[in-house]
Amino acid sequence: MASAASLIKYTKLFINNEFVDSVSKKTFPTLNPTNGAKIIDISEGDKEDIDKAVQAAKAAFSRGAPWRKMDASTRGKLIIKLADLIERDINTLAKLETLDNGKPLSDSTLDIQCSIDVLRYYGGYCDKIHGNTIPADGDCLSLTRKEPVGVVGQIIPWNYPIMMQIWKWGPALAAGCTMVLKPAEQTPITALALAALVKEAGFPPGVVNVVPGYGPTAGAALALHKDVNKVAFTGSTIVGKKIMEYSAQSNLKRVSLELGGKSPLVVFNDADLDEAVEIAHNAIFGNHGQNCCAGSRTFVQSGIYDAFVQKAVQKAKLRKVGDPFDPNVQQGPQIDKPSLDKILRLIDSGKKEGAKLEIGGSRIGTEGYFVEPTVFSNVTDAMSIAKEEIFGPVQSILKFETLEEVIERANDTYYGLAAGVITKNIDTALTFAQAVQAGSVWVNCYDYITPQTPFGGYKMSGIGREMGAESLDAYVETKTISIKLPTKV
Repeated sequence: MASAASLIKYTKLFINNEFVDSVSKKTFPTLNPTNGAKIIDISEGDKEDIDKAVQAAKAAFSRGAPWRKMDASTRGKLIIKLADLIERDINTLAKLETLDNGKPLSDSTLDIQCSIDVLRYYGGYCDKIHGNTIPADGDCLSLTRKEPVGVVGQIIPWNYPIMMQIWKWGPALAAGCTMVLKPAEQTPITALALAALVKEAGFPPGVVNVVPGYGPTAGAALALHKDVNKVAFTGSTIVGKKIMEYSAQSNLKRVSLELGGKSPLVVFNDADLDEAVEIAHNAIFGNHGQNCCAGSRTFVQSGIYDAFVQKAVQKAKLRKVGDPFDPNVQQGPQIDKPSLDKILRLIDSGKKEGAKLEIGGSRIGTEGYFVEPTVFSNVTDAMSIAKEEIFGPVQSILKFETLEEVIERANDTYYGLAAGVITKNIDTALTFAQAVQAGSVWVNCYDYITPQTPFGGYKMSGIGREMGAESLDAYVETKTISIKLPTKV
């Protein structure tokens, strides 16, 4: 851990391609979730710093600025150069991510590799964003142009710090926007490390700005800023609602939201039992359960329910929790004490409301924020653990009888981010996939997300899509141009 901490080079705000102190000179500590100790102090941005960053982004977007005059293909090369630099530094970045976030080092490395793939995907998209000619009625030639929306505010969560940063940067840069990013206050270290690579890659000043700080100050100032044309937010549904309010209170800026979930994973009697247990285990315990699309409601058909529960318990029992720098560890700490307390509260509610605690259910030790892998059986739809987003390593296993029943129950939620189905029957799989209200549906797999596949939610799980070509829609305006044709040819 000490060696990872020694790798930290950047703790100040990144504005206009320079690392600078906050106007107030205030700092805040970022903590190590394995022990709760301070890692380092980070400059704390607030409204004045957001103003400076937005003005830098606005200047970089102004007509005649280098970024605006740059060929789309050249912009793509810059994005790919950034990806190459991240790949060069992947080991250092992974250590910083694990230090600040607590996820196992192998998981951090995988997250960064996936992020590199995302940048390369969008780097190749820059010169392929274009409009169309339209066979409009009358004697005009009509065509459309796709133009960048302008200055974009981006607010990301702590559960996948680098990945969420790149999911936001990739399409915004490809479209030609400029950006101000506020990372989560729990995990600012890697955001600043990536900012340094932006400068090294050769992006013009002001194109990318990074302002760490707290949500009610820096985040709110960014979402309320009248020179910000769009906000992209990933986080809780509660804060997502505030972002919408801030848009209405300011300049009706565009808003894209990727919010919470309570995703169903449905296992039918004909599934391969061992495979289903493995998929369901990874769907909920991956990233310590700190995953917006986690398969947090495991529906199992009655014919295999008891056998599934037994195997799920054995699988959870073998899960190793501990130091995330230990290569044998599968689960590190939760991100912070408020998260730990919420998880333990919901576990306690499960016991009080009649679910059967099969394994786990307690905090591990008194140092850091570790939780035992926990499995509940006999869970019913009305229980808190079946309705609320726990965001922790807690598997809730519910029993069902028929396809029609489980479709109705799966959809009985305010969320609609993702869903999964495990079956050998293609008719069952397709019926469920078409009927479930979710932005992503995975058949005989789970959490399969690539740069090419759009990701986002129905209902209160969000607005818009990230990844794929669809994500670009949120970062471009469509301009229609009609040209009067001569009356004589």
